[in-house]
Amino acid sequence: MKSANTARRADDPRQLVLDTVLALFSERGYFATSVQDISRESGVSVGSLYHHFGDKAGIARALYQTLSDRMSARISWIGAHRKTAHDQCRDIVRTLFDMTESEPLVMDFMLYAKHRDFLPEEKPICSSKPFELARAMVAAGMVSGEIRPMDLNVATSSLFGGPIRIIVSRLDGILQAPLTHYFDEVWDCAWRSVAAR
Repeated sequence: MKSANTARRADDPRQLVLDTVLALFSERGYFATSVQDISRESGVSVGSLYHHFGDKAGIARALYQTLSDRMSARISWIGAHRKTAHDQCRDIVRTLFDMTESEPLVMDFMLYAKHRDFLPEEKPICSSKPFELARAMVAAGMVSGEIRPMDLNVATSSLFGGPIRIIVSRLDGILQAPLTHYFDEVWDCAWRSVAAR
């Protein structure tokens, strides 16, 4: 018996393809994955792939945009529901840690894929909308006095660089425990690196 999610994906060939390429690109990489591989694994015809996406780069672009939009929506929600830069940035790190545990393929694609190699017109991941939203929260924290004055890129990298490195260590299998085990310590180090007091 098919689950509701499986049935929904079967009715939505576009989503089925995006789910399939997320796994294939993470496992094999963009260049080692062919349109025929995508068709075979997804069960969506090559003609339908070209109809919905144009070409393989179009599929990659749609995946990148879909995942970027999802991450942006989560960060925007945090910005709307948390009042201080401390709480906003802390919740972003927690969200990224949670996504690593629940959706490792998403984080793998967002952090590991060399998007510029196959999507040269897209901004680098650190200039993408989710990171721009996070950077704006850091800038607001400087204005409010929570974060000491410094170069915005240095502050943003100090706050999120360490946590992202921990995520990569988890994805690489270096860290065996779930990221929740490390969260408090990682966040304390990140916040102390920029806190005004």
